[in-house]
Amino acid sequence: MMQVYCKNTKTYKKFPEGTTLEQMAEEFEFEKPYPIVSAKVNNVSQGLRFRLYHNKDVEFLDLRDPSGMRVYTRSLYFLLYKASIEVFPGCEVYMEHPIAHGYFCHLHKADKSELTAEDVEKVAARMREIVEQNVPFHRYEVHTEKARKVFQEAGYEDKVRLLETSEDVYTDYYTLGDTVDYYYGRLVPTAGYLKLWGLQLFHDGMLLRVPSRSNPDVLAGFCDQPKTYEMFKESLNWNIIQRLANVGDVNHAILEGHASELIQVAEALQEKKIVQIAEEIDRRSRLEEPVKVVLITGPSSSGKTTFCKRISIQLKACGLLPLTICTDDYFVNRQDTPRLPDGSFDFDNFDTVDHARMQEDIIAMLAGEDVQVPEFNFVTGLREYKGKHIKLVPGSVLLVEGIHALNPALTDRIPDSSKFRIFINTLTSTSLDNHNCIPTSDNRLLRRIIRDYNKRAFTARESIRQWPNVRKSEHDWIYPYQENADMMFNSAYLLEFAVLRLHAEPILATVPKNCPEYSEAHRLLKFIHYFTPVPDQEIPPTSLLREFLGGSSFKY
Repeated sequence: MMQVYCKNTKTYKKFPEGTTLEQMAEEFEFEKPYPIVSAKVNNVSQGLRFRLYHNKDVEFLDLRDPSGMRVYTRSLYFLLYKASIEVFPGCEVYMEHPIAHGYFCHLHKADKSELTAEDVEKVAARMREIVEQNVPFHRYEVHTEKARKVFQEAGYEDKVRLLETSEDVYTDYYTLGDTVDYYYGRLVPTAGYLKLWGLQLFHDGMLLRVPSRSNPDVLAGFCDQPKTYEMFKESLNWNIIQRLANVGDVNHAILEGHASELIQVAEALQEKKIVQIAEEIDRRSRLEEPVKVVLITGPSSSGKTTFCKRISIQLKACGLLPLTICTDDYFVNRQDTPRLPDGSFDFDNFDTVDHARMQEDIIAMLAGEDVQVPEFNFVTGLREYKGKHIKLVPGSVLLVEGIHALNPALTDRIPDSSKFRIFINTLTSTSLDNHNCIPTSDNRLLRRIIRDYNKRAFTARESIRQWPNVRKSEHDWIYPYQENADMMFNSAYLLEFAVLRLHAEPILATVPKNCPEYSEAHRLLKFIHYFTPVPDQEIPPTSLLREFLGGSSFKY
């Protein structure tokens, strides 16, 4: 017998060796408002079919936990894939990226005909049949070479190329009925667990809708994001043209000696987009009702600060005179900062910024007045005036950078014709393989962990602990305004994970195994292990990545 400690109940129970987590979940009595879909064993995510043979700590998870939601979503990917190839034999399915509170995928039929709403309903009907039949998922752990041969025989070239660059001796793959596939994390035990989902025609593909994390009894609300979709599409099309749509393709290119060229191309693509944005600002600044204020925002670790500096350079090249202020410098004094329910400071709340004072200053600047602007002292928690003045002259344009810059309430007294809005995001367009898209937030989380650690601001454990609150604040205060942008900028970098790997691995390894944050550290370590590492020596000092890695030629 073995002894298991359940974190949900804070109690111990004894079980025969080899008991599954699914069986244990039934034995521990605690409130289960939503179905249990996975568990953490000693702070490592596992599927419910996982068997225990030694004493362990276990925490059972439903869809409210990010790890549980990932297990559920991966399982839906497989369900969608299986249904698609059964309804449309010979089709190709690509799970591409999260959008509109769901996941976008392409289904390319063998006859090349256009996908219709009727086609999507046929796939959905087959998915419902598989769920009703409660078809089991099975996991197989084999030598990586054998897994590669399995996928070679199945014609999955994307998975073959990924596994050809794998450093692992053993690899997992899954089956759902007679369909084989690969997923880089655990799945639910059977299709019968997948009760709630939606599928609809979306642009030229399908949108797989998933349950709301805050209320898993309902689907997450649909929110069309046409500008975000176009930004994803632009990046993805370039990857496809260059034959770098998946991580296996990128790894092979690196191993063939093309890393230097890919870094140069990535920098050139970003600079090209920055030039386009600067030229559009310049054009609008010369209209009868000219643009005078450029509002720049984006979520945490999207690269706002470096983007602001690089766009300033390009605006100067256009003959404009950019001046910059930051919403952070208008923070209210620390003692006046709004608080979260647990009593801690809510630094991402809109009312953390003295928006009335900031807007008054902007209006005065636009009127040609000489305005003394504050600098926030993050050590003392006080807004201070140290003699910094801003006065706009003919040809000047004011850049306003910060997480609330696109919130309409920040500049509601300034005419729309005077404003140009830029939203920066980090939209990873490369996938692990055709059926494993990369969470866009993983880019930013790894950037934040590395930057915080290097600046001695926070340990990796602390950065991971803060991340859920950061993400909630983004969804509350930043993402609702992204479609208001005049132009969007994608700060994701083609070789980013390959470059971040060498920085992130030793930092993530510092997270103790006996703390809750180890679960996320373990997941990220496993994830970046898929990428062939690239040293950062050739990343230029003006690169956006330098904001996080260090070595930037910009002063922050």
